[in-house]
Amino acid sequence: MTSDISSSPKLSAFRHTPYLIYWLSRSVAVFAAQIQITALGWQVYDATESAFLLGLIGLSQFLPALLLVLVTGAVADRAPRRLIMTVCMMAMAGVAGSFLIYTVSGSQIVWILFGLLVVFGTARAFMGPAVQALLPNIVPPHMLSNAIALNSSAWQLATIVGPVAGGLLYGVSPIAAYSAATLLMGLAATLTFFIPKPEQHRETEPRSWETILAGFKYIWNEKIVLGAISLDLFAVLLGGAVALLPIFARDILEVGPVGLGLLRAAPGIGAIAVAIYLATRSIKDHAGLYLFIFVGVFGAMIIVFGFSELAWLSIVVLMFAGGADMISVYIRETLIQLWTPDRLRGRVNAVNMIFIGASNELGEFRAGVVAAAIGAKATVVIGGAGTLAVAAIWAKLFPELRKARHLDGRP
Repeated sequence: MTSDISSSPKLSAFRHTPYLIYWLSRSVAVFAAQIQITALGWQVYDATESAFLLGLIGLSQFLPALLLVLVTGAVADRAPRRLIMTVCMMAMAGVAGSFLIYTVSGSQIVWILFGLLVVFGTARAFMGPAVQALLPNIVPPHMLSNAIALNSSAWQLATIVGPVAGGLLYGVSPIAAYSAATLLMGLAATLTFFIPKPEQHRETEPRSWETILAGFKYIWNEKIVLGAISLDLFAVLLGGAVALLPIFARDILEVGPVGLGLLRAAPGIGAIAVAIYLATRSIKDHAGLYLFIFVGVFGAMIIVFGFSELAWLSIVVLMFAGGADMISVYIRETLIQLWTPDRLRGRVNAVNMIFIGASNELGEFRAGVVAAAIGAKATVVIGGAGTLAVAAIWAKLFPELRKARHLDGRP
């Protein structure tokens, strides 16, 4: 009997060296980004006390992906996806270093930070579809759902440890936080050079509007996929509260930078617990029903968080919210990767990244704007109620999704 940890069914994808290196690179990059964004959120709010500017942090990262969606997916289907991943991570490391230089210089021109965020968002816009589409080129189809669960676990682990590390490092010094982010992002970029060149079915059709819009056409025609990603879009768009956590940490719960790190980490703790479970036991039946149930749970937990004035209760309900959201993420990503032809994966994942970005970064902007008008607590409570309403409406609009039983399309 082997003692190799990769012999466990939960870790079977790690038997493939290309995937292991891919996983390490992606995980380190997400960890670095979490440190960076946690530090940046506190730095901006500490300097301006503006809920609107907190929301603008998300919008600055989302707009490049939205404006370039017709380009980024096509590039991922025509150019080597591993090369795109490498170049983009190098650019993101450069941005992290620029945040460090800004902080060391003592500059008070806040708009410089947002300019750098736009560059960061542009690099991420090109990297996202390439990284997602690269995964099926690295692992065999029968291990893909395991690899997706492991990816989700790594991402969630980074969202747990990264914000805590960011809060602790920022408590020591903003320079310490940005230095760590720069070094880690550089390490992630270096790792990509060691990913063996994978086989990739590149798009060879002449460029035309039909080929450019193929990702949108595929999603529109696959109603189950459309329902799943649009449900996730509006649920998180309305229910997201991440942008407002600096306000809750400083003004409502009074827990400081370290507390902010714990609040940002809490959804990841719940999500990684669910992701680990899914890596062992995938959803085998009633996938659509589970999706709607847990979107409802997510909305309910956000409502409780909005009313809470106790730090421990806020952390607990955010953990449950993160676990419920993980169900939606897992179902959506499995559907897209298993149902999409390789030649279309870049364009389909580019559209998917827009949905994800709209739900997260655009959701942060929405939360910041609304909170500037009616306050953080009311914004979160109303958003959670909106998520519950979306779940009910989507159950009526997409009966195919509600009745879906298996993720691979079997009846």
